[in-house]
Amino acid sequence: MNIPHILLTNDDGVDAKGIRILAELLSNFADVLVMAPDGARSGAACSITPHTPLCYKKKSEYSRIQVYACSGTPVDCIKLALEQFPDFKPDVIVSGVNHGDNASVSVHYSGTMGAVLEGCMKGYSSVGFSICDFSSDADFSAIGIYVQDIVQWVLEKGLPKDVCLNVNFPKNDGDSYRGIKVCRMARGSWTSEWYEAQHPAGKKYYWLTGRFVNLEPESVDTDMQALENGYVAVTPIKVDMTAHHVINELKELEKL
Repeated sequence: MNIPHILLTNDDGVDAKGIRILAELLSNFADVLVMAPDGARSGAACSITPHTPLCYKKKSEYSRIQVYACSGTPVDCIKLALEQFPDFKPDVIVSGVNHGDNASVSVHYSGTMGAVLEGCMKGYSSVGFSICDFSSDADFSAIGIYVQDIVQWVLEKGLPKDVCLNVNFPKNDGDSYRGIKVCRMARGSWTSEWYEAQHPAGKKYYWLTGRFVNLEPESVDTDMQALENGYVAVTPIKVDMTAHHVINELKELEKL
């Protein structure tokens, strides 16, 4: 039987608890190559590093897991691993587990999901995992069976072209999750995004913060609703951002 190959990255950095747990879970049934940033790259989205040379180094190897640290972004990690390890052809690309959720519009800012989208654009089945817990010592004890089942399902079934999965776990408060809900992104927005303070030199400085507002709290088919009710939220995300339903209306522009 062929052992699957999984390429793994994150945006919290190669030493984060979330990626260590994920690598161990995936190594139960696959060979895992970890290529992750050498430090936190949260909020990196799909960014790349075009003007600064990158480097990577091996950190460890044990069981079925090889671990490398890269000086770039999560997307850089995927690009670099695919070219530098051509004999390690991934059957699936996985990112996470992110410390903090990537539900609703947060998917657009997420370095975790940026790497997933990169894998998807390159034609690989790709999955991102996040948990609603920003603690560096977040409790991942309830995610194991879901991570393994979802990744093994993707390995068996595959995903449609240009579609990847965004998987979010509720914070573990001691109870097991209620199951999985396949759902859409909630409409939401970040507000009060900057904390203002006075620099000792006399200038003001601003620290990015913010508060998320769910703009459709009564909707029952969204990722936010699933998470608030104790379900694992699985949201299919597509690379093609074309607003196909508006194309015919915009055809009028061709007559100008």
